Amino acid sequence: MTDLLLRNVDHLLTMDDDRRELAQVDILITDGVIADIGIGLETSGEVIDASGCVVTPGLVNTHHHLYQSLTRAVPGGQDALLFGWLQTLYPIWAKFTSEHMFVSAQVGLAELALSGCTLSSDHLYLYPNGSRLEDTVHAAAELGLRFQPTRGAMSIGQSAGGLPPDNLVESEAAILEDCIRVIDGFHDASHSSMCRVGVAPCSPFSVSRELMRDAALLARDKGVMMHTHLAENEEDIAYSLEQFGCRPGQYAQDLGWVGSDVWHAHCVKLDASEIALFAQTGTGVAHCPCSNCRLGSGIAPVKAMRAAGVLVGLGVDGSASNDAGNLVLEARQAMLLQRVAKGADAMSARDALEIATRGGADVLGRPECGRIAVGCRADIAVWDVSGIEAAGSWDPAALLLAGPTTVRDLIVEGRQIVRDGQVTTLDLPAVIGRQNKLARDLRDVL
Repeated sequence: MTDLLLRNVDHLLTMDDDRRELAQVDILITDGVIADIGIGLETSGEVIDASGCVVTPGLVNTHHHLYQSLTRAVPGGQDALLFGWLQTLYPIWAKFTSEHMFVSAQVGLAELALSGCTLSSDHLYLYPNGSRLEDTVHAAAELGLRFQPTRGAMSIGQSAGGLPPDNLVESEAAILEDCIRVIDGFHDASHSSMCRVGVAPCSPFSVSRELMRDAALLARDKGVMMHTHLAENEEDIAYSLEQFGCRPGQYAQDLGWVGSDVWHAHCVKLDASEIALFAQTGTGVAHCPCSNCRLGSGIAPVKAMRAAGVLVGLGVDGSASNDAGNLVLEARQAMLLQRVAKGADAMSARDALEIATRGGADVLGRPECGRIAVGCRADIAVWDVSGIEAAGSWDPAALLLAGPTTVRDLIVEGRQIVRDGQVTTLDLPAVIGRQNKLARDLRDVL
């Protein structure tokens, strides 16, 4: 057995079923599982001194496009709405190769890890020049982050009335065949799984009704989860009404895209009936506040969703529509936006942190993650609150109000991925250098 002990935790936010907060405790980890929480615990294994630190469950990212970390702050897309932003970036993404996908995933996942994330989904929906989903799977495995990649897809190009260029879409038969390949090759349904694969047609404006329906049937046959974009902005609603004669929620329901095995990204424009539908069916939502701000999409009705019983997690979204992938800052933004929309008491710092931890884990179907309790997976973030960001704070556990935005230490499945603020599993400066070279080369080609 391999043991790891976190000793002298100043303040522990468990996010367990009772939302306990404990002071001056130890956490014993054995073989990737939280074995004990108490005072004066002992081990013959490694010890991490957590004095002066707040400890939380690892944060959970429920929506990302990792490849987009190679196209941050592209001038033509900086001030565009969603559809115009996509049309600016599609020609750049069409130049990507497997190397671009792998390196951009390394960078995006490392950025998440430094911000306290231990479990991340990813939505990869374009596969130019021989790119494959496993480009990102291998990047996550090398870093050591728990990963939930989804095999996205686009099948309706511009010539058929869709938004993406024809050279970025695939035939629907090929999409379904590759979904089977990657599920069979990489999906692990075990309790300790480091990789679970999902099925994720990109959006209602880039795939057919038939593909949405067939993808749902395939996912349920294989026992995997389903993900897509839904109701992101007013353009999205108008497209649904014009093309399908119904709102996005009805469209999703008609095609089998509601249920506890489904989560939708954004949902900024869900109305009351759609919120009720999601609550009744256990359908999850990935809330992406910074991206929604960046693209001017609006403020998602998160307070109303949670009040109705909808499962809500947090997502940084792609780095081309956020320009950052810091999940703890995303949680802060979620809290602030709900206060702007509904008042200063609309969301507390602890509420937002709950969404970013156990909320996201529940959305992704991983109740063994996102909380610190005996028997749960040992995915843990250690935050040093002795620095300037928290100096003078009366409540060190209110990290989103006054606290660090990077972790001191990060543990995933009992393995220390970040130590003293440095990624332990990658030569990160070399990876960043490789990413910057790829970005320069793309600019030169275009």
